[in-house]
Amino acid sequence: MELHLRNPPNIRRSSVTVMSKKNPDSDSTSQPQPVQIRKFSKKDLSRILRTEAAIKAIEKKANSSKYNNLWPKAVLEALNDAIKQNRWESALKIFDLLRKQHWYEPRTQTYAKLLVMLGKCKQPNQASLLFETMLSDGLQPTVDVCTALVGAYALNSLFEKALSIVDDMKSVHNCNPDAFTYSILIKYAIKLHWFDMVEFILKEMLHSGIECGTVTYNILIDGYGKAKHFRLMENSLNDMIQSGNCRLDIFTFNSVIGAYGGCGRIKEMEKWFDEFRLMGLEPDLMTYNILIKSYGNSGLYGKMGSVLEFMKKRFFSPTVVTYNIIIEMFGKAGDIEKMDEMFLRMKHQGLKPNSITYSSLVCAYRRAGLLGKVDSILTQVANSDVVLDTTFFNCIINAYGSAGDIEKMMELFMAMEGNGCKPDNITFATIIQACRAQGMLDTARDFEKNMLNVKNTSGRKLIG
Repeated sequence: MELHLRNPPNIRRSSVTVMSKKNPDSDSTSQPQPVQIRKFSKKDLSRILRTEAAIKAIEKKANSSKYNNLWPKAVLEALNDAIKQNRWESALKIFDLLRKQHWYEPRTQTYAKLLVMLGKCKQPNQASLLFETMLSDGLQPTVDVCTALVGAYALNSLFEKALSIVDDMKSVHNCNPDAFTYSILIKYAIKLHWFDMVEFILKEMLHSGIECGTVTYNILIDGYGKAKHFRLMENSLNDMIQSGNCRLDIFTFNSVIGAYGGCGRIKEMEKWFDEFRLMGLEPDLMTYNILIKSYGNSGLYGKMGSVLEFMKKRFFSPTVVTYNIIIEMFGKAGDIEKMDEMFLRMKHQGLKPNSITYSSLVCAYRRAGLLGKVDSILTQVANSDVVLDTTFFNCIINAYGSAGDIEKMMELFMAMEGNGCKPDNITFATIIQACRAQGMLDTARDFEKNMLNVKNTSGRKLIG
C-alpha cells in the first residue's frame, strides 16, 4: 500500500520518534523501540525554548495594532535572535512591530543588520523595500547601510542595481563608497566570472583615490583562485607584495595553497607553502586542514599522515574539522576500515562528532551497501545531543531510500521539521527517486506537487 502525504513540508510534531527495524530473529510479540532523533542538554533546551518562545510571542503581537508600548528589551532581543538565525520573515514582522512602539527611534545600524540578513536569505526585493522604509522613517543613507544594500543585490547577481546604488552614493553627502563597498562588488563580480567588471571596479577605486589594501587584495587572490584563474591570482599576489603597504597574512597564505590544492595541483601548492614560510608566514590549523584535504582528494593518503605528524611536532592537535576531512577522504575512497579507525580515534581523543561527521559516515556506508552500519549511526545520534542539519537528513534518507526501506525513509522525513531542519530540493528529489524505484508512483507525484508548492515569497511586502 502506498503512502500519501498531502502536505509534507507543513507536517509538525511535538515529539518525533523513529521506529527501529525489528530483528527477524527476535520475539515477534516484542514492540519496536522508538529512536529519538535529537536530545538536548537541560541548559541548551532551556535556551532554545526561551529564544523560540520569545520570537513567537513577539510575532503574535506583530499582527495587532494594540501592542504599541511593549517592553523594549523583549522586542529588541527577539529581533536580534531572528536576525542571527536568518529567519527573515520573523525578523521583518518583529521589526514592523518595533516601528509601532511609542519609544521607537529609527537607527541606521538596525537597517544595516536587516539588509545584510536579507542578502544572505536571497531576498533582494525585500531589501529594496526595507531601504524605502528607512527613507520614510526620515533617516539619511549612510555608507554602512548602502554597502549592505549593495551586498544584498550583488550577492543575488543583481549587479546593475548594485552599481546603481554605488553611483547614487557618490551624490549623497558623507556617503561616498569606501574600500569595503568596492571589495564587496569585486567579491561577487569574481563569483559571477565578470573579470572585465573587476578591472572596471579597480579603476573606479583608483579614480576615487582609494588604494587596494590587504583585505581587497585578499578578496582578489581568493576569488581568482576559486575561479581557477591562477595567472590573475598570482598577478594580484605580486601586486600586493610590490605595493609596499600591504602585509601578507595567513588568509593570503591559505587562499593560494587552497586554490592550487583544491584543483589537485599539488606541486604548486607545495611550492607556495615553502615560499610563504620563507616570507615569514607560519601555517595555522586551517592551512594543515587544506593540505590534508588536498592530499586526500589526490589519493595521496601517505602525505595526509605526514601532515598529521608535522602538526604533532609543532604542537597542533587535530580538531573536529580535521577529523571530518580525514573521515570524508577515506569514506570517498571506500576504505571503510580506515575511516572507522579514524572515527574511533576522534572519539578517544575526546572530540565530539557533529552532523558533518555523521553525514560522511552515512554516505560512505551507503556506497558500501552497509545499511546495518547506517542503523548504528542512527542509534548513536539518538543517544547524543548532536545538532543535526538538512544535509545529514538528506544523506540518511538517501541511504534508506536506496536500500528500498521506504517506511524508514518516510519516518526520517517526518522527523526533519521536528529537528529544526527544512527539506530542500535534494530531499524531495531523493524521496521521489526512491518512490519511483519502488513503483510508488502516486507517492512520488504527491512529493512533486509539494515541491512545486514551496512558493517564493520574496515579492510579498512584510513591512509597512
